[in-house]
Amino acid sequence: MTPLFLATALALALPAQAECPPTSTPWPTETWPDARAEVAAARAAQIQALEDYAFTLQGKDEERKGVRTDGVVIIHKGRVVYERYGRGFDASKRHLAWSMSKSFTSALVGIAEKRGSLKLDDSICQYVKAKRQDNCAITVRHLLEFASGLDWREDYENGGTYQTSSVLAMLYGEGRGDMVSFITAHERTDEPGTSWRYSSGDATLLAGVLDAALKPSLGKDWPWVLLLDKLGMKSATWERDGKGVVVGSSYLHATPRDLAKFGYFYLNNGCWAGEEVLPPDWVMRSTQVSEPIQRKAYERGRDDVQGWQWWLNRPIPHVQTELPFPSVPEGAYAARGHWGQSISIIPSKELIVVRTADDRDGSFSLDTFLKLALAVVEEQP
Repeated sequence: MTPLFLATALALALPAQAECPPTSTPWPTETWPDARAEVAAARAAQIQALEDYAFTLQGKDEERKGVRTDGVVIIHKGRVVYERYGRGFDASKRHLAWSMSKSFTSALVGIAEKRGSLKLDDSICQYVKAKRQDNCAITVRHLLEFASGLDWREDYENGGTYQTSSVLAMLYGEGRGDMVSFITAHERTDEPGTSWRYSSGDATLLAGVLDAALKPSLGKDWPWVLLLDKLGMKSATWERDGKGVVVGSSYLHATPRDLAKFGYFYLNNGCWAGEEVLPPDWVMRSTQVSEPIQRKAYERGRDDVQGWQWWLNRPIPHVQTELPFPSVPEGAYAARGHWGQSISIIPSKELIVVRTADDRDGSFSLDTFLKLALAVVEEQP
């Protein structure tokens, strides 16, 4: 079955996407409309329950125990309804997004496709030089789907070293000077498109492809020109490798309020201030379960349901019937990052929940947290 056939079938099967809201709709490019006082008065008990769960840090920072929330912002129907910060943070301080960066990179692929700068079925070698020639079989689509087939080891601090972990070597070791070259030097275990493996290498290589496609016409700050400045994300910084390419997997920094703008952008189907920034069906395509994860998946947990570098609250056809987050409406999706970062979008509730954190002990449950956040904005049956 060809990608074109699949895209056509998906478009016929799913509801049409709404047009961009008119420019008269309030847009938080400069600031968010504020409803915190109103909600605090009406939902005090629900807010207290959320805080009792999310802000439990005690003792010294270096002990790294408990649910270590650094910031929470909840946006409901376009207004800030709740905001709180943990020890050492406030609304002005950027936070490392870790792998939430991947969802921004995915969005930039959609923008690049819309402007005709690349196509999803283009070989990566139309844009970058691969260390191994056989890796020219990898396409932009394969990278979006974590389906490059590269033999990539995504081990972190609890199981990896520079010698054994591909991602640690890329971020901190031999790969940091030229990440594209480092990634494309990896051998493959599978044909591209036939298996799913979560990979910061795929996302970072995708940023390298974007850089090659967009920098000649837009300059090195193309992520700001095409996306971050449009959304008014004035706090955003994005670290680069030794070649000057943004690290598309890991190194975006922004305040929670600015991260919420990205969630609002997706909640509004890739529109901003009346402008259709993403292709009209991009959000829909990005938040369907990818084909490769339905075929073969490496080290996939029950919560690991993905589209185009978004985590989905959907079943996987013929693989998994249960929702990853049973307390949350089906169709919700999230950008997620190491140590508990998340931008959760619940379209059916017009809700965005941003959390920045430093979780280390494994006690935090995103499902529980989102259940409590939902209670802040709606009456429970």
